[in-house]
Amino acid sequence: MMERMREGASSIWVKIILGLIIFSFIFAGVGSYLAGGGEQVAAKIDDRKISQREFEQAYQNERNRMQSQLGDYFNTLMGDPAYVQQFRRSVLDRLVNDVLIEERANALGMRISDEQVREAIVEMPEFQREGTFDNELYNSLLRRAGFTPDRFAETIRTDMLRQQLLGALQSSDFALDYELTALTKLEQQQRVVRHLTLELADFKQRVELTDEEVKAYYEQNPALFTRPEQVKAAYIELSGQGLKETLDVTEAEARAYYDEHRSKYATAEQRKASHILIQGDSDEAKAKAEALLVQLKKGDDFAELAKTESDDTFSGKDGGQLDWFERGVMDPAFEDAAFALNPGEISELVQSSFGFHIIKLDEIKASEVKPFADVRDEIIADLREQGAAEAFYDLQTQLAETAFEMPDSLEDAAKAVDAKVQYTDFFARDAAPGVLANPAVLQALYSPEVREDGLNSEVIEIGPEHVIVVRVEDARDEMLLPFEDVADTARQQLAAQKGEQAAQSKADEVIAALREGNTAVLEQEDLSFSEAQTIERAGENPMLSRVAFGLAKPEGEQPVYGMTRDTQGNVMIIALDKVVEASVAPEATDSQMASQVEQMNAQRDIMATLEVLRTTADVSYPTLEPVEN
Repeated sequence: MMERMREGASSIWVKIILGLIIFSFIFAGVGSYLAGGGEQVAAKIDDRKISQREFEQAYQNERNRMQSQLGDYFNTLMGDPAYVQQFRRSVLDRLVNDVLIEERANALGMRISDEQVREAIVEMPEFQREGTFDNELYNSLLRRAGFTPDRFAETIRTDMLRQQLLGALQSSDFALDYELTALTKLEQQQRVVRHLTLELADFKQRVELTDEEVKAYYEQNPALFTRPEQVKAAYIELSGQGLKETLDVTEAEARAYYDEHRSKYATAEQRKASHILIQGDSDEAKAKAEALLVQLKKGDDFAELAKTESDDTFSGKDGGQLDWFERGVMDPAFEDAAFALNPGEISELVQSSFGFHIIKLDEIKASEVKPFADVRDEIIADLREQGAAEAFYDLQTQLAETAFEMPDSLEDAAKAVDAKVQYTDFFARDAAPGVLANPAVLQALYSPEVREDGLNSEVIEIGPEHVIVVRVEDARDEMLLPFEDVADTARQQLAAQKGEQAAQSKADEVIAALREGNTAVLEQEDLSFSEAQTIERAGENPMLSRVAFGLAKPEGEQPVYGMTRDTQGNVMIIALDKVVEASVAPEATDSQMASQVEQMNAQRDIMATLEVLRTTADVSYPTLEPVEN
């Protein structure tokens, strides 16, 4: 059990490391590196596979993101099984797109060099302290995530490779000046409209339903009245967040830590050097560099030769002088040679990826240790965090052991870690509350050992120093609810459906009459249009604007009619009376409009490319049913 706990601890840090990089790239798709070989497959792309676990994690991440953006409205959307199915499928399609883009980039011979990967990692803010890359922090995070530097670098390389192809597509688009002017004219166009509304509530109130009709609706739509499989859960949630505030660190402990880890608070040794560069790796380039080295050994001035002979003209004008640098910044061969010199010494020829160098070391800036007073607060915070992590691990261990030894209840485990057992009401799998919506937690709840045998789950890690143990207190299978229990709901749904149909039918009748020039229909139906208003494409009422700007231009005095629905579902009839053309100046190709058009065109190119890639690749969904929630 303890080994499985450690594996779980590693997995959550893998997710954190992926979170550090994922927003730097357009598509998220690094999970394939973590997929196990024997897992259920959600999708296949040629010989590549996307595991069900990878898909479920991506789905949960996207669900959490949408939840934070839309709040309760997203909960309403997720109450529709059709929307859930569509939402899950879109996440899986995105993962497939990631693989297709990667394969296409490889087929085109695109590559990301080791230097590009290195620069990307060094620039990540998560690996920096005080604005500088911290190698110790970097290695620490990788170790906690179970990553080797090589494996992490390959993960970065894959994401950058995708971005390289996407960037090439995006940068290839352009917009012409006459195209931009025409679009600007369309964007600033105005339209004069009137509208009237058919209130849905009025039509619903006029619907008369018999008991037989309601019963028939219930029988014809069993999916609407089927209660999904549900469980009632109990759980213990353990978080180490508050432990940091309760731990005391003495001045002596902080000082002792400082003395033992002085190198951690020392600045790196830096060097300032000058160089003469002869580009290329040919025999001719080497011979020229050797000749310069002979001149230097005879006493020629280094700075003068750098000005006249170095192919690095930027540093050459300053006598070849470079800025201060530390280890891990320059080309390895150049760096090793520079750090082997003493001030004033000149190296032999050094060959790097840039060519042949002759290096002169100018100065050395020794490593300096920061005073204890400057890092005292940082050390105390670090020690508190370390202490909290150790205390949390002890509690986690106690929770795991007690929940395993007393598998028929969580009460003993709660007492062991001074926690409280929390209980839920019945909930369906796609409507799990709070932390129970985590894919790993749901998997445990619906596992045979927990759901059917009634045992406590193992400790599940759902975040840094954040674990949970769950059990199923009660469960009930999917069932069609009795008609008597849902009769009122069925009646309301059928009334709403028939009301919408009646409102739609009436709107169709009115529009048909108006298009024939029969305006008397308005008086007959006790309807009237609003006063005429001039609207813009990005108007206050987007639904009204969308339809109005999609109608054909009126011919003569005859309006053009259209229809839409407002946010309450009421039917809105729109009369377009006039189109007001805008007078605009010619649009420049370096304007904001040009950038927007280029981005729009680039997006179309990407979608078209993905469509072609999908048709030429062997894409399949072996377990399509799990995509339906």
